[in-house]
Amino acid sequence: MRKIQRLAAVGAMAALTASLAACGNSESASTAAPESTAAAAPASQAMAAGDGVTTNADVFGPACSNLPQGDAPGSLNNMGPQPVASAASTNPLLTTLVSAVGQVPGLADTLNGAEALTVYAPADAAFEKIPADTLQAVLDDQEQLSGLLSYHVSGTRYDRDGLLAAGETTQLAGGTVRVGGSGDSVTLTGGNGETANVVCGNIPTANATVFVIDSVLMPAG
Repeated sequence: MRKIQRLAAVGAMAALTASLAACGNSESASTAAPESTAAAAPASQAMAAGDGVTTNADVFGPACSNLPQGDAPGSLNNMGPQPVASAASTNPLLTTLVSAVGQVPGLADTLNGAEALTVYAPADAAFEKIPADTLQAVLDDQEQLSGLLSYHVSGTRYDRDGLLAAGETTQLAGGTVRVGGSGDSVTLTGGNGETANVVCGNIPTANATVFVIDSVLMPAG
């Protein structure tokens, strides 16, 4: 897929870290609960409306049924108190994404340390749509990979209704992602015009709301 090969290295780690730090410093107290509070609170505890924080009861989408139940690793109860990269590491829908994050030194710690994020997390099946040799080339290029991954992260925390109301989000890599649909049918369109569907959304973590999607998002060429 030549579009991925042409992806500019706009998300190198230094730039990504700076963007996350700036977002964290600019967030108001109402944007996200402090990490210590979020970690101590049960995932099902109701949070203030409008801050993008979700609960287990808010999760939607057909792929959510594939998550472990109860308190098992990768379950909603297990992921909720953890920061986003740690939570994703146990999610069975996101093994390829977790591996990709691990290819960029310090990225997991940077994501875990941010205050309030929205993460569009491509499911394993999304990466399977990319030719294997093209995907491997991206995984082997840390600058390119960092740019691709940071295009899937917004420094503002949204829940589903917040996304639909906003209509688009600004990504840490630069550029925007358009939000469409209604109710539990939510679509995300990258800068290249290709659309992904949310297959499990509103997943709560300590510092981010996660939306699992069925395609990898790409910025404008």
